[in-house]
Amino acid sequence: MTSPLLKLTGINKSFGPIDVLHAISLEVNAGEVLCLLGDNGAGKSTLIKILSGVFRPSSGIIEMLGKVMNFNSPREASKNGIATVHQFGGTFALMSIGRSFFVGEEPKKGWGPLKIYDRKLANQIAVKAVRELGITRIDDGDRLVGGLSGGERQALAIARAVHFGARVLILDEPTAALGVKEAAHVLRIVLQARQKGIAVIFITHNVVHALTVGDHFAVLIKGAKAADFRKGEKSREEITDLMAGGEHMAELEAEIESYLVGPEDHPPPVA
Repeated sequence: MTSPLLKLTGINKSFGPIDVLHAISLEVNAGEVLCLLGDNGAGKSTLIKILSGVFRPSSGIIEMLGKVMNFNSPREASKNGIATVHQFGGTFALMSIGRSFFVGEEPKKGWGPLKIYDRKLANQIAVKAVRELGITRIDDGDRLVGGLSGGERQALAIARAVHFGARVLILDEPTAALGVKEAAHVLRIVLQARQKGIAVIFITHNVVHALTVGDHFAVLIKGAKAADFRKGEKSREEITDLMAGGEHMAELEAEIESYLVGPEDHPPPVA
């Protein structure tokens, strides 16, 4: 049986006396979208930072294709094929599209100490990569990133990750600040990445977006994995209930209902 592309076993993370993650175990295969769901404070951001090399786990094992990995920095995680795209694309508003696409890996022309940045080549490659993801409005690599829409900036960052050989693509709330049309385009790009055989970890609190692209789902609550299931095993309502902490929902709903009755049931206090 083929090993999962990325496997986490018993990942714990503590900051001094504060336990943030508790025994997180997950798997994601090549050509699969794992949706990581959870409300604010669920531990999603900490887990992302562990996968991308910002933090080291306090305990637990990270494996890629069966090989144990220990990332000491984001650069090390990147070299092993893990790319993280944050909510606003991780792009640079005052850079050109070509320069932002290649930042840190710029193509050069010339010889020896006289090598200089090859702007024309960088622009050609960047525009081609973005247009292949369906962003046909971009045709000039000298255009500033700050003039792009949120969806176009996400597409630029994803295209960059794919170009540089990402095997695991971590998308942190990529649709959170986007309109309906732009979000739909980013979701199509996620599916394109899956078709290329890339393992995608899609972090979101939007259940509709998760169900649109996800193959595998995990719900985090207060730093622990509350559920792990495949597509079709749970309804939208069940997933939403899980994210809200299902065992507490009946009490919450009863409390809300008690405040929705008529004013005659809640007379004003006597002065």
